[in-house]
Amino acid sequence: MADAINATSLTVAKTHVRPARAGHRAREVAPGRSGGVGSRILIAIFAIFMILFIIGPLLWLAVHAFAGSWTYPSLAPSSWTLRWWAEVFGDPALGTAVRNSLIITPLVVIASALICLPAAYAFARYNFLGRKTFLIGLFAVNAFPKIGLFATLATLFYALNLMNTILGIVIVQILGTIIFMTWIPSAAFAAVPRSLEEAARDAGASKLRVFFSVTLPMALPGILVAAVMSFLAAFDEAQGTYLVGAPTYFTMPTEMYTLVLNYPNQVAAVFSILMSIPSVVLLMVARKRIMGGQLAEGFQIR
Repeated sequence: MADAINATSLTVAKTHVRPARAGHRAREVAPGRSGGVGSRILIAIFAIFMILFIIGPLLWLAVHAFAGSWTYPSLAPSSWTLRWWAEVFGDPALGTAVRNSLIITPLVVIASALICLPAAYAFARYNFLGRKTFLIGLFAVNAFPKIGLFATLATLFYALNLMNTILGIVIVQILGTIIFMTWIPSAAFAAVPRSLEEAARDAGASKLRVFFSVTLPMALPGILVAAVMSFLAAFDEAQGTYLVGAPTYFTMPTEMYTLVLNYPNQVAAVFSILMSIPSVVLLMVARKRIMGGQLAEGFQIR
């Protein structure tokens, strides 16, 4: 009888303990859930902020490009027009700037590739004295304000008669592409398996054929990414181009100085949209390579 009473008491005790434990667990889970909700709210706020930060200026440009007039404190343009687009396309100076940019920038990319790709291959495949020092030294071009470098180059360019010349502009713009055209292809060349090259050599292929048949095709995605980044760097370069090329040669970025000072805001907005088109198109074409990690791998020293 005593055993039965003890068993009954034990059962009742367990019945009262379990809800307490369940309640304790509920209290432990609740903070985690609130933390998860809080983190989601922060992420949502950050995402909204980034959307406004990125898309906001683009919307501002788009509205101004079609606005007849829009001044503070008006919340919307007073009218809509295509007049500013016609003014941009009908201005000979602006057309010349567009043509100069579309001619000079590809020349810069090609010249940069011819100069930097052999160096990138050497950095990737050969161990020589000061290799990492030279690689890190490539950052020196971008480690200091470029206007000081351009001012120093101007003195040299005057002595060599390179001021107000296409060649001078190309040289200045190449300085901004060196880091992209060297680091990224260097990583691409280093990623090519040596075993494939050795197999081709064992099959009787010459070194030159191995390079063009095996090494170059496998490194080509990284080289294309470097070319895209170099194009964007050269296309957007304004300080050195203005210092060396003005007043004879103007590109789209340097022409923006004139637009901001002497033209209505709507004309500058239209021209800004036109400037962004090549960059957007190239980034859309290369987005898979960039998002796939090729760009990040290009900045690793091996």
